[in-house]
Amino acid sequence: MYAEVCRDGAEFGRLGPEWAALYARCSTATPFQSHAWLHSWWLSYGRPGALRVVLVRRADGTPVAAAPLMRAPGPLPVLTQLGGTITDFTDVLLDDGCPDAVPALAEALAGAARGAVIDLREVRPGAAAERVFDAWRGPRRRLADSLCLELPAVPMEDLLTRIPSGKAQRVRAKLRKLDALGIDEHIVAAPEVPAALERLLRLHQLQWQGRGVTAEHTSERFAQHLARAVRPMVECGDAMVTEFRLAGDVVAADLTLMSRRLAGGYLYGADPALRARKVDVATMLLRHGARETSASGRATLSMLRGTEPYKHHWRPETVPNQRLMLGGRSTAPLLWVRAGAAAGRHWAARQARQREWLGRALGRLPGRTPNGGGG
Repeated sequence: MYAEVCRDGAEFGRLGPEWAALYARCSTATPFQSHAWLHSWWLSYGRPGALRVVLVRRADGTPVAAAPLMRAPGPLPVLTQLGGTITDFTDVLLDDGCPDAVPALAEALAGAARGAVIDLREVRPGAAAERVFDAWRGPRRRLADSLCLELPAVPMEDLLTRIPSGKAQRVRAKLRKLDALGIDEHIVAAPEVPAALERLLRLHQLQWQGRGVTAEHTSERFAQHLARAVRPMVECGDAMVTEFRLAGDVVAADLTLMSRRLAGGYLYGADPALRARKVDVATMLLRHGARETSASGRATLSMLRGTEPYKHHWRPETVPNQRLMLGGRSTAPLLWVRAGAAAGRHWAARQARQREWLGRALGRLPGRTPNGGGG
């Protein structure tokens, strides 16, 4: 085997067919490791001179491992993953049929880093990157990262058995209301995807108007990224765009990303008029996602990152992502400093969340106010 590092964006674009073949041979890969997603992200968010895509090939040129990395901004020598904050799961690609790819990629990464720390955020449990971490010979550190919530990929009626019977009956009433309104589901064909994404983003902004929408979701570079990435992902089964129509009008839209093992709702938009009609949009989307995911034979319906209260209604499993840091002998001090700072920020964020949850709980108790004042 031999290793190479791709530093040119145009060359990275030409890797598409080879990358897709390797992606198909890596059973742990998620859609965030697809070439369509990563290359499109680089076109929207990449910085000139920062690309560092590490490849391991057999003697015949067939790629058996890949790590999509870049030089992180800032004065310190750090390599981090492509995909940035809009990517829920980070990973490398390893050919399932080539066990030797693991130590070979670890060695290639050590050579490519050359005095830099490798910092991989949002690594899902069971990811291929864990095997590289286990094979790493230098200093390393594993930290907690974002929390994700997951449900089994079963039909809606089976999901209802996870919640108390009273709540389940209320959900069934909401579903009957949806059916009575006549909201139709339309899975968008690949040629229609660009126009459907424009409608989705408009609905997303409308839905969050005045309520603190995520700024990046309103940016032109994000819209361009989705426009480039999603159509080819739909064509190869890595994504699904669904529109929900009422009397012929699109009132909601959803983008779901799908891998061999899981599907996850990535972004949706809904007309605020649905709230006025007391339509439970989250339940509508979950029923659709549960039906499509279970029918496809996938094992997991992921709610991706975030622990918003509405997700907990379904009693999902909490699955923590990981942050994997890899270094060499010369970069060990930088690794420990970076890991310590990251651990401190994670601890502070967790304390803030706990205070928020406690405040909400106290606010619901008789004679208590959210700031802890007694009655």
